[in-house]
Amino acid sequence: MPVYKYKAISEKGKILEGYHEAKSDRDVLTMLKNNNYYPMTIEVDKEVNIKISPFLKKVSKKDMAVFCRQFYTMLNAGISVINCLDILEKQIENKMLEEVISSVRDNLQKGMTLSESMKKHNGIFPPLLTNMIEVGETGGTLDIIMQRMAVHYEKENKIENKTKSAFVYPIILSIVAIAVVIFLLVVVMPTFIGMFESSHVALPVPTRVLLTMSNWLTVYWYLFIAIIFIAIIGLAVLVQVPRCRLFYDSLKIRIPIFKKMNINIITSRFTRTMSILLSSGIPLLQAIEVASKVLGNMVVAQRLDIAKEDIRKGISMSNAIKNMEIFPPMVNSMIKVGEESGAIDNILNKTADFYDDEVETSIQRMTTLLEPMLIVIMAIIIGFIVISMAMPMFDMVNTIPM
Repeated sequence: MPVYKYKAISEKGKILEGYHEAKSDRDVLTMLKNNNYYPMTIEVDKEVNIKISPFLKKVSKKDMAVFCRQFYTMLNAGISVINCLDILEKQIENKMLEEVISSVRDNLQKGMTLSESMKKHNGIFPPLLTNMIEVGETGGTLDIIMQRMAVHYEKENKIENKTKSAFVYPIILSIVAIAVVIFLLVVVMPTFIGMFESSHVALPVPTRVLLTMSNWLTVYWYLFIAIIFIAIIGLAVLVQVPRCRLFYDSLKIRIPIFKKMNINIITSRFTRTMSILLSSGIPLLQAIEVASKVLGNMVVAQRLDIAKEDIRKGISMSNAIKNMEIFPPMVNSMIKVGEESGAIDNILNKTADFYDDEVETSIQRMTTLLEPMLIVIMAIIIGFIVISMAMPMFDMVNTIPM
């Protein structure tokens, strides 16, 4: 998508300039109006954006955490922003991030601010980070902001690693099960075909089904590989379609085995993001808008948009969040306490710490439930194959005269 350069006037009469990646200028106009900005000019940025090779490693949560942590350390030591970027470019391990940092540094030398330079690469730098950096630049607290973002991405990386680790054993078990089934159908089953045919014994239905599957897999193995490959690519493309993504995200918070884990992850991510944004002085409505973009779930993001409109109409945040019917009841109660005490950012931070622990517990519970289910499914499939091969043998034995 093209990057647009815009100039607008805020409600206080301040002239703002920035960059926004969008499909068309209408999307940029909508974004400005949603932020209560009066647009002056919107034009495509003619500067050639950096072209990143698709073979380069993507920027992960860990890379972003290291970037923020090192940036904070150098800023805290009194090093200028440009010198920080120069040092980071030389020592960062991720090649894609290295290229982007170089581009950001060059834009900084041309007179752009750090947040504006990073917004030109919003495919690399998340909206949360660029918005927070903009706040840090305005308030002169860039080092504190970088420290907060480092902690945020370190915890995000920790949750991501725990989630991936939870699926390692089930994935390995599934691969082993598929490999065993293929071995039985392609290698073991054909050895019995000749014996079955020469015995002239009527084969039971399960055995005939198994023989058909064995023949198809042996003769048309390349078609099966092509179908699997196309299915994987097709699913990856479908997930990018808004309607399909909405359906997929709704399943993630509805399927019993995965529901608890996904809700806890979303809750932890929402409360921690809101805590960081509110403690940095970002208005509540803007904070909710930014937080909705980092949750990774379209269903929750849409309901947050409704909650934002409810708050705009005068409903309290605790009631608006309660009406979403997504987050656990504890979140509503904690937000209400924060509203009454005037320390909602601190309350949200404590809530995030609680749900970080809950994420680990829910992952363990999910793994405990998922592993036996996979073992049972694997046993049923392999048992069906073995019984299907054994049934004709018993019939053959019965036909032998005593």
